[in-house]
Amino acid sequence: MINPDTWTKSSFSGGGQGNACVEVAHLHTHIAIRDSKTPARATVRVPAGAFSAFVDAIKHAAEAHP
Repeated sequence: MINPDTWTKSSFSGGGQGNACVEVAHLHTHIAIRDSKTPARATVRVPAGAFSAFVDAIKHAAEAHP
């Protein structure tokens, strides 16, 4: 179980009550990801390096197609 204080909500949380997003938890060598609307459900854990590469790819795609 991951400590509830470990989770960080995305800064792009959508409209309304800001619950249309994902939350991440930085673990030692991995990043855990969960849906903020259903935090008790399953999480996905990926190696930190793979998550970094994924986020960088999204940033570059957004810059190329504003």
